[in-house]
Amino acid sequence: MRTLTSIGLVMLLAVGLVSTGLQAAEESFSGNVLCAKCTLKKSDATSCQDVLVVKNASGPATELYIVKNDVSTKFGHVCSGETPATVVGAVAEKDGKKWITASKMEKKG
Repeated sequence: MRTLTSIGLVMLLAVGLVSTGLQAAEESFSGNVLCAKCTLKKSDATSCQDVLVVKNASGPATELYIVKNDVSTKFGHVCSGETPATVVGAVAEKDGKKWITASKMEKKG
């Protein structure tokens, strides 16, 4: 019985360590939210898609495509023009683009 308990505890610990390693850490980015189709005129954008453009001190700007979820819906879509914002979320790469799943979005200024 003691052996089974020990094995069970070791397995729970291993599963816990693996699952925490799979979660992406959240980061905070400040930049301008624009529409990939209407404002940025991206050739592969077939529908409106919000993108956070973060200007870097050296080098090209970073584009983070914003995953559509409750947080981004509450923030509102920016079809034309740009809206300064800070976005907090986990970043992942998919199809050669960086995507951010926002847990918090705030308009600046």
